[in-house]
Amino acid sequence: MLRNLVNTSTLLFFVFVLLACTPNGEVQNKARFYSFSYQGKDSFYKDNPLASNEFYNPILPGFYPDPSICKKGDDFYLVNSSFSFFPGIPVFHSTNLTDWEQLGHVLDRPSQLNLDGLAISEGVFAPAITYNKFNDTFYVIGTVVQGSWNFIVKAKDPAGPWSEPIYLPQIEQIDPSLFIDEDGKAYIVHNSEPDGEALYDGHRTIRMWEYDLATDKVIGEGKVIVNGGSDISKEPIWIEGPHLYKINEYYYLMCAEGGTAEDHSEVIFRSKEVNGPYIPFKNNPILSQRQLDSEREYPVTCTGHADIIQDNKGDWWGVFLGCRPYGDNYFNTGRETFLLPVSWKDGWPVFLESDKAVGLIQEKTGLVSTIDSTAIVSNGNFSKTDNFDSEELAMNWNFIRTPNEKWYQLNSDEKYLEIDAIATNSREIGNPAFIGRRQQHANFEVEVEMTFEPKQDKEAAGLLCFQNESHHFFFGKRQEDGKTFLQLEKALPSDKGPISELLERIELQSDGILKLKIEGKGKYYSFYYSIDSENWILLADNINASLLSTKVAGGFVGSYIGMYASSNH
Repeated sequence: MLRNLVNTSTLLFFVFVLLACTPNGEVQNKARFYSFSYQGKDSFYKDNPLASNEFYNPILPGFYPDPSICKKGDDFYLVNSSFSFFPGIPVFHSTNLTDWEQLGHVLDRPSQLNLDGLAISEGVFAPAITYNKFNDTFYVIGTVVQGSWNFIVKAKDPAGPWSEPIYLPQIEQIDPSLFIDEDGKAYIVHNSEPDGEALYDGHRTIRMWEYDLATDKVIGEGKVIVNGGSDISKEPIWIEGPHLYKINEYYYLMCAEGGTAEDHSEVIFRSKEVNGPYIPFKNNPILSQRQLDSEREYPVTCTGHADIIQDNKGDWWGVFLGCRPYGDNYFNTGRETFLLPVSWKDGWPVFLESDKAVGLIQEKTGLVSTIDSTAIVSNGNFSKTDNFDSEELAMNWNFIRTPNEKWYQLNSDEKYLEIDAIATNSREIGNPAFIGRRQQHANFEVEVEMTFEPKQDKEAAGLLCFQNESHHFFFGKRQEDGKTFLQLEKALPSDKGPISELLERIELQSDGILKLKIEGKGKYYSFYYSIDSENWILLADNINASLLSTKVAGGFVGSYIGMYASSNH
């Protein structure tokens, strides 16, 4: 009997060791996180409390770009781009257009979305959501840039599950949108190369295809319905993000134009026939902020990539992306989702008159929200803490690219999140052990409580402020030359790829609970730690964090802040 117990214990020990080992036979270390808190501290919200009939713009703060919206009955549904973060394409629900709950993600299975090897600003571009009343089905169409390219997925319920992707090899380039006409026929419009040589840099077209909903196949050949943009004589660039609508006797084609920076805008065309010709509105653009004083207070810039919807009272509204810079068009929060009323003038929809700025406070629609207030996506200065007491990660957490292996564990009974220190690090184009959430304010505070005991050189764990592989901060514990340090470093680009620059560090003499805190104040971040869970000690003050901005880092994403571990950092 004793011999059997010994043999069983030995077997269990070796199984444990085997499961904890890396492929080269080393025992894999783990970092344990007990809580993660995020708090917004923007002065605008402090100084401008809402009245009962008002809402804050953006309605989805932080990196929620390229909104697309649809409606079924009294319910509205909205999706956003996710680029190379996983799960892909967050999907939201509202009954009043201003209060939104996240239902999940459209692409939440590795079989649906392979992001291996893609840059952060590649991946999923500009998904569009459509409801088909003829077969009571929702469709999301989008692009995986440098991956599988254009696809459609379907679901009866926007909360999922969504189908495996149906790929559309005939449709090249980006930003497809599905339109279903009153007779049930379907069409896809998208950004494409011009027929023949481009006339100038940024010359693009909008192309249309017929789509068979019964067989899920593209029919015939694509036809260019807009060449260049609203006025090709002015050489407009990057006509893209098209959406097609049938409103009264006209077909309206609405598109983004001018690129995604400060010259971004929204323009519109219309036609009596679905195949055109599409005539531009003489007063285009119908939305832009490029003509306004860049020094205005609380500016919203880069507005465009819009979609419009009629509410349950017959009024029209538009969702669109915009940015809130903290100065000189620097913003770390990425492109966000805004909402404005849309008025009709001489048969054309208009978001704003040319001299009007996007307001950060707007009047509500008058529609009533039926969503549980605890489920509503927060805006304004909110505070959120995750104590990891659930069996699944909350929907606001994301990974960098598709996690083909599970390197984290949630213990809801003992309330902690454990992350394996895997070999992939934050400077590689891979799937590092990082679980992050969006930075949603220019001014914010993040705290994390953790334990981690490095066992060999290059093991590291802590917080990551991540924009891309060559533009991010690491703040945490790392072992070097057998010693354990608390350090702050930043990743920078170089001719040989991303490199790490050490900013500050101290040697730590004790293990146990470590608390880390980051205070963001626009361009500058400060980094604190506590080893007694009571007193904060400043490690680095007013570090220039503009490297996390789109203006410096490039691309199309916003900054993420989250928990990270690596055995090769």
